[in-house]
Amino acid sequence: MVTSVKFKHKLSKISAMHYSKLLFRSALFIIALLTYIVNRIQGTGEYFGGLDKKPAILIFIWIVFVTEMVLRFFPSKMESMGCQKQFSANYKPTKIADAKPENISGFSTFTVVAVWVVLNGLIGILYYNNIIDEGILLLISLFYSACDMICILFFCPFQTWFMKNKCCVTCRIYNWDYAMMFTPLIFTKSLFYWSILLCAIILLIRWEITYKLYPERFSEATNQCLSCSECTEKLCHHKKQLKAFLNKNKSVLYLKGNKVIENSK
Repeated sequence: MVTSVKFKHKLSKISAMHYSKLLFRSALFIIALLTYIVNRIQGTGEYFGGLDKKPAILIFIWIVFVTEMVLRFFPSKMESMGCQKQFSANYKPTKIADAKPENISGFSTFTVVAVWVVLNGLIGILYYNNIIDEGILLLISLFYSACDMICILFFCPFQTWFMKNKCCVTCRIYNWDYAMMFTPLIFTKSLFYWSILLCAIILLIRWEITYKLYPERFSEATNQCLSCSECTEKLCHHKKQLKAFLNKNKSVLYLKGNKVIENSK
């Protein structure tokens, strides 16, 4: 019998918001996917695989994500400190004398960029060889948007394999999410969707300029707001609980496997 791990921490408002976003973005992806499949089966629509025949869906997608990005330009208590640390209102100097921002490896950020460029470059190759169409590019972006929430709540390959940051709150590339999310749209011929990507790029540039000018805001060593003692989000608990659950059940299955082998002897 697989054991369970008890949830000892109350769900924070930020966590609840991210779970809601995960459900919403997943539903949006599924609706767009089903619409795309139905239109392909019916042989209707050439632009965005028939999604253009449902302009309400496209306009809704544009409004939702552009609104989210515009709100990122301003301080908000309903957003994670991961993206809010760029603002002066969320900078609280530590009491450590002569504290300096942590030295974040430029190689780590470069590696993330390189991996993302290669991955989406392959997608671009598929598109330009007419293996996938613009509809698939949009679906990939919507799939990325759901994965973005999975990275925050459960497992982030960029955090684990490249950046090695403690949690999302201290993440150097937190506000890269929209630019990464909508990278596939760079291959489309639609100004409508280029506007989404443009907004994401402006948000990214704003983040990078702020990081360059005020690195102390982005480091736990210099900004007390990023410390565990100041955290009210507890986003890291979801990843820890999942890891504990998997490790515990892995041990149980391993012990059961050994018992089966011993009995067979």
